[in-house]
Amino acid sequence: MKTLVVIPVYNHVKTLRGVVEGALAQGFPVLVLDDGSTDGSLDSVSDLPVGRHRLSVNGGKGGAILAAAELARNSGFQAIMTIDADGQHDPADAPLLQAKAVSSWPCIVIGARMMETENVPRSSVFGRDFSNFWVRLECGQTLPDTQSGYRIYPVQFLESARFFSRRYTFEIEVLVRGSWAGLPVLSTPVPVYYPPGEERISHFHKFKDNLRLSCLHTFLVTRSLVPWPHLRLFPGEDGVERPPSIFHPALFFRALTREHSSTTQLAAAVWVGIFLGALPIIPFGIAAIVYACHRLHLNKLAAVGASNLCCAPFVPFLCIELGHYLLYGEFWYEFNRHTLLDEIHYRLLEWLIGSLLVGPLLGAMGALLTYYLVKMFRKRKAGAASPKDDLIEKAEAG
Repeated sequence: MKTLVVIPVYNHVKTLRGVVEGALAQGFPVLVLDDGSTDGSLDSVSDLPVGRHRLSVNGGKGGAILAAAELARNSGFQAIMTIDADGQHDPADAPLLQAKAVSSWPCIVIGARMMETENVPRSSVFGRDFSNFWVRLECGQTLPDTQSGYRIYPVQFLESARFFSRRYTFEIEVLVRGSWAGLPVLSTPVPVYYPPGEERISHFHKFKDNLRLSCLHTFLVTRSLVPWPHLRLFPGEDGVERPPSIFHPALFFRALTREHSSTTQLAAAVWVGIFLGALPIIPFGIAAIVYACHRLHLNKLAAVGASNLCCAPFVPFLCIELGHYLLYGEFWYEFNRHTLLDEIHYRLLEWLIGSLLVGPLLGAMGALLTYYLVKMFRKRKAGAASPKDDLIEKAEAG
């Protein structure tokens, strides 16, 4: 497997040379791709034996990676390894990623940052965990670090798949689309270096890039819900665990209780169950909840159980009251058998409008309560485990 190390750079003249020299020391061919820098970054490595390519306009990291993939294909490479130019990643770990990729090729390999080090911003830890949650929701894969830029990509995949992201968001989209396409997405832990805050250079724009991330995740979640098969470019598994056959009932229902059962996944399942349970779709409510949870890789039993909180009469009545007020500016007071049962079809629009406000709010309350209760329960359970139990668990895992 021929791998080209690609170092996208945008105004990192102070750190670029050290990263390039580190990559060369590992014996990899190196391409420095300048994404429209204005500080002379590319000139700082003009005396080193590396490929150099400059884009005249800054088009974003995703655009730079795709441009590098085209150059790599034209030069006969099957893979590119991306390393950030800011010195955050140690090029000495490149052989670890290469070995991981060779063992399961074709695949995507992520160098998962070990964030237990000094100077790591809390915002980076939160951003990583937040991104991990959404990627898991969109493609079902549990990955430790979906924001690391230290990666190996198959050139064929980058050239064949369609992406609409070209900037920071590309590194999220490529993982989800890779999973959809049948590529294994693997990780290997690597150390990370964060300089002190006053020395740190970041091109992340909090408003613009967070807005782009929100739009991207909205699109990917929506696409996940659409019952149209994803384009499979590779024959491999997509990395999503599935329950046993329904023809083995005991194993099937045991798996249902355990699937997608992380704390955040259970909380998200509760939100989905309550939100859909509040909608006026009673004949199809359970089917809609099971379908949504299947597509979003959430715990179906938790969602269906939470939807029971929306059973008549309290939540439907609350939705109808709120919807009636929003439509007519006054509350509904005519409560009798005729208006509640015989004329219920006249209340559907009011129910729908009210549920679009009540459902998300009650869902958020239920999700938060679930999150903290499950977290507290698991923490107590872990604290109560005896050393003997730990040994048994380790023996079973081994």
